[in-house]
Amino acid sequence: MGQSLSDEVRPPSKEEITADLAERFARKCFEPLELYSFKDNFKSLADHEQNVRYLKEDTIARFLELPDILAVSPIVFHMLSYIGAFPFLQDAPVILGFEQMIMVVAIMTERYYKILAKGASSRRKLLFRSLAVYDRKLSEIQKQQNGAGTPEGNPNRHAPGFAVDEAGDDPEDDAADDDELVLAALESLDANDVFKTGDSHAATTHGAMIPADNFRKLIMLLLLVSPLDAQENLSSYANRVTGSELEDLRVTAENILSAFVNAEKSPGITYTQFNKVLQSNFPFLFNGFNPLFEHFLFSKNLDLSKRKDGISKAISATTLQPPLLQDKGQILNLSVLSQLSFFIDGNELFRRLRLLYSGSEAGFSMGSFETKVFNWRAPTILLVSGTRLSDSPSSGRSERAFNESLPPKRFPNGSPPGRDRLVFGTFVRQPWRHTHRECFGGEDMVLFQLAPTHDVFPASALNRDYVAFAKAPIANPGINFGCPHPKQASRYESLRHLGPVSLVVDSSFEYGVFTHDYDARGGAFATSVSRKYNFQERFQVDEIEVWGCGGDEEARIQRERWEWEAREAEARRRINLGTGDIAADRALLEMAGLIGANRSGGSMA
Repeated sequence: MGQSLSDEVRPPSKEEITADLAERFARKCFEPLELYSFKDNFKSLADHEQNVRYLKEDTIARFLELPDILAVSPIVFHMLSYIGAFPFLQDAPVILGFEQMIMVVAIMTERYYKILAKGASSRRKLLFRSLAVYDRKLSEIQKQQNGAGTPEGNPNRHAPGFAVDEAGDDPEDDAADDDELVLAALESLDANDVFKTGDSHAATTHGAMIPADNFRKLIMLLLLVSPLDAQENLSSYANRVTGSELEDLRVTAENILSAFVNAEKSPGITYTQFNKVLQSNFPFLFNGFNPLFEHFLFSKNLDLSKRKDGISKAISATTLQPPLLQDKGQILNLSVLSQLSFFIDGNELFRRLRLLYSGSEAGFSMGSFETKVFNWRAPTILLVSGTRLSDSPSSGRSERAFNESLPPKRFPNGSPPGRDRLVFGTFVRQPWRHTHRECFGGEDMVLFQLAPTHDVFPASALNRDYVAFAKAPIANPGINFGCPHPKQASRYESLRHLGPVSLVVDSSFEYGVFTHDYDARGGAFATSVSRKYNFQERFQVDEIEVWGCGGDEEARIQRERWEWEAREAEARRRINLGTGDIAADRALLEMAGLIGANRSGGSMA
């Protein structure tokens, strides 16, 4: 009797819990057809050894079509071998058998949300751990760098290191804390009490770092897969990993990496850096993994479209897809487009952008800008690239006049010397218009920097000085973001009023200035999460582009408004009807309401 009672209360083993959780993931996270495809793919891909079926690194790399040139396959396999141990992460790395791959696909595609009601923070920590290495030497190096503080020297040479590199307690980095996602999984199986106290090494991020070189390679992969569809092969982007496109990937990845860590001074990325920067600057960084790993849920042996015409719908859909970027720009390329998708929803970007204005093509003037951009009723993305101005005064009259219109420079540059190409931009959801007394825009706007480092400054509610499109006779006309609206020209006010976090382009589109006054704690736009210091960038404009987010319908509406305005302008120019009878003409115009009643239609003579 006692033996029977003992058997009844025996807690489940890890193997039993893993099998139960994998079965629950498979049943509730995947559709029946998807589960069938997963089983078919695993059966065809798996190797056999001592009655164990498992996937090897090169098998996964070949199935996902990971490009060899990126050398990212070992990094991805390291991630999967860790995630496959879920929920017993202390057992990682594990052999990627059937149950382990169920865990991997459910987590990498975010299907686990269907049964585990935990937020993105738990997945962020899980992804960090899957990429991190635990190295006491790396941890000690990081501590020494944090304790060294900012070196003495000329403050105007370049800005100090990242604020997230500074020593401090990480409220989420506690060795005693259990992983929320793991606990949720155990709670769903009523096994929480049995395995609540897991291995402390697996439950903490203390002493863990993602090697900078590994993360750089992973970023290049994420840039490549960000526009991927679930049934689209990664090999279709083969041209993006050769020649100049490969160099674009590398440059963009370097700009993104610098948002997390100074790779020249720090060996890796801590969880504090990873978590803070990811939330603010890259909320969609890992979204490309969703369609990539959904490839496991589509079997090539299962093609229902062949029943009708013998041609796969998936292949047909791929060949009929419009290009990711319909127009060519000097600033925006495919890599930068993917970079934008890390903080702007890709559904608004990929195959949805059209070039409305390019300074090098339409002319660098506010008039050309107005002609091309106004009347677009959907969101727009403005990009401006430039070359940093030297701190020494220039002999050029236009540069000197621009510098004289600004308050004296009291902040250092935002990045070290040698990285002088700057790219800033804004995401504006409201239609562009003239601003006479107050700015336009809303709290859904974003101000950002793309090069030489990536940073995002979301709109705040402290004030509403979002966008000003101010032409003469306004003092210091131009396009301003985050600045108080310019006032009428006055001999008493000759300087521009720069906002705490602001971007200004002068009316000739020759020069610009970006200001980040961290001490002011922001204005219309919030301050940086990673660069918690003051800096200012003054630059000569190389190119300005405005891209419209939308399709043919938005273009049709803009075209119709242009045509309507052209007809109205023509009607105003032909105010003299040419009948020869001025009195009759005037009477007819008064009847139409165009003149008279305190309105003037111009001279009839």
